[in-house]
Amino acid sequence: MALRDTKGRPLVAVTGMGVVTSLGQGKDDTWAALTAGKSGIHRIERFPTDGLRTTIAGTVDHVDVEPFCAPVLSERLAMLAAEEAVGQSGLTPGDFPGALFIAVPPVEMEWPQRKALAEASGQEGDVTYKDLLKAAASGAFKPWHDLFIFGTVADRVADRFGTRGSPISLSTACSSGATAIQLGVEAIRRGETDAALCIGTDGSVNPESLIRFSLLSALSTQNENPEGASKPFSKNRDGFVMGEGGAALVLENAEAARARGATILGYVLGCGERGDSFHRTRSSPDGAPGIAALRQALADAGVQPDDIDYINAHGTSTPENDKMEAMSCTAVFGERMASLPISSNKSMIGHTLTAAGAVEAVMSLLTISTGRIPPTINYQVPDPAIPLDVVPNVARDAKVSYVLSNSFGFGGQNTCLVFGAEPKGA
Repeated sequence: MALRDTKGRPLVAVTGMGVVTSLGQGKDDTWAALTAGKSGIHRIERFPTDGLRTTIAGTVDHVDVEPFCAPVLSERLAMLAAEEAVGQSGLTPGDFPGALFIAVPPVEMEWPQRKALAEASGQEGDVTYKDLLKAAASGAFKPWHDLFIFGTVADRVADRFGTRGSPISLSTACSSGATAIQLGVEAIRRGETDAALCIGTDGSVNPESLIRFSLLSALSTQNENPEGASKPFSKNRDGFVMGEGGAALVLENAEAARARGATILGYVLGCGERGDSFHRTRSSPDGAPGIAALRQALADAGVQPDDIDYINAHGTSTPENDKMEAMSCTAVFGERMASLPISSNKSMIGHTLTAAGAVEAVMSLLTISTGRIPPTINYQVPDPAIPLDVVPNVARDAKVSYVLSNSFGFGGQNTCLVFGAEPKGA
């Protein structure tokens, strides 16, 4: 098999994968639960939810960190996923021969730390902004300052795995995990590196996040049945459910991977990305940017729409996003969308936000390797306006050679990836 694509670029192979979700730690546990149609969404027990409109999430409760906050949990999830991925690749942890691209959630000081800072200001009664600045400037809170810097997670992961060059941190909303993979692919294609460690991680289920998404009317409020709340493409969907997780892929120049005798798990064949400046949270009504991202990913991969065997949907379970994704896919795949399998992992693990594109990339590759398509659970009330084959409720066995994975984020971030067992024409 040629080790370059039809455009003369190096083929990008996947040699290692790792994942942590609310369904379990590691590929085996997560995949077994996902294909069994199990849900990892449950009532939140991490903090009081009195007064909150949404009291459910797909939190990763089997991972403990101290202090408990989004940056520390996100770092731990990234470490666990990367340890599994690098271990599978056969590359040396601590001396990784390539670059790090990591998607992390936006970070800011959380309420418990703000409260402690206010108390430390030493003022009686109301605490002013000037009091907070004085407390922060004292130097006693430098560890907090370091903790809540955006690039800290990347620096620590880079130190742990010995990646080369400056680590790249990014946050492109819900497409972040896919964007991290895209950056790794592009770096290998340009010849800047022979390997890339690409990670998406998010441990940011906290009261602030729930309140902010609730103010946007983005979250499901069907708290009485947590496992049934996320219902992508169903008529009675009412919003997404927050989730947590981390996933990592080891990407390599296929020629270099073959030379060292690595096992190739699949290929990242194409990437498509388009911005949508229509609205802070809504997509352009004509779907043009999403459609363009889909078409660019297929063209970049050198495949035709008829070559795709399965679509791993963004599938958030929000009324508008599901409708827009269906419209965009129909514009590209035409009448075939009525029978082309498209399912949403988010029905079981919730929306893992900045980790989602990476988590779903791992699931896409496992779909190819196992020949099993995970279902969209909770599909009891079909939406007649979205006539899709969503692989309802039960996993399906099928030969899958090419998968399209969609990631569409707030702020107009649209990223699509094409994965394959082999490059087209091999």
